[in-house]
Amino acid sequence: MIRLKYGNDAMSRARCFEWHARFKRGKTSLEDDEKSGRPSTSSTPKNVETIRRLVHKDRRRTIKDIAAIVNVSYGTEQTILTCELNMHRVAAKFVPRLLTPEQKEHHLAICKELRQRALDDPSFMSRLITGDESWVYGYDPVTKQQSSQWKSPGSPRPKKARQSRSATKSMLILFSDIRGIVHHEFVPEGQTVNAGFYCSVFRRLREDVRRKRPELRRASNWLLHDDNAPSHRALVTREFLAQNSIITLPHPPYQIWPLATYSSSRI
Repeated sequence: MIRLKYGNDAMSRARCFEWHARFKRGKTSLEDDEKSGRPSTSSTPKNVETIRRLVHKDRRRTIKDIAAIVNVSYGTEQTILTCELNMHRVAAKFVPRLLTPEQKEHHLAICKELRQRALDDPSFMSRLITGDESWVYGYDPVTKQQSSQWKSPGSPRPKKARQSRSATKSMLILFSDIRGIVHHEFVPEGQTVNAGFYCSVFRRLREDVRRKRPELRRASNWLLHDDNAPSHRALVTREFLAQNSIITLPHPPYQIWPLATYSSSRI
């Protein structure tokens, strides 16, 4: 009857009798019984602890090196690392700079200060103007994803010539707020971005704030946020900011604030 109802999805007659016998013996679980398997002679608590100490002492050791020291097979060593110790080998992440504990604490303190100011003042973010500089190249190589295209099975695979980044580049200085770009300019070729030049950039920035953000200009309460480049923290620059009542926000050392990416049409 079960076969007539469910067809090939139903159990066979022999399997039904097998399960009936199991239930009759008192085994009501539908899971398979655990099998003893081959006893492990290498994955002992002693070996696991030894491998743990070796890895913590030098995390760059290879599985082959550790297996030779502990005198176990390569497969056993790999099983202990991945299953017993729950470890996986990963490549180191590249960061611009390794910070000291003091610098990390300074970063945290400034972040907490800025967060608290944003919570206390609802207009904080709308008054903030962020500045940054970045090299802009004439062209960048097209990535694999950007060059992908649809093709039918019979059409040939598209090709592209290998291309390197353009040797022509210009320094772009850009200031923006939550509504978009406030001021941007390219540094003339051969010009060094020193304190004197940066003060002239601030003069042009103030003019653009007057034209594009008149409400901030009238209130004189906009905030400047830029990085700790030498030209930004020079005495001449700080005197210019103080004379023109431009309020600056603190910036942690070695903190990277990436320049927002804008297309040439938007700039």
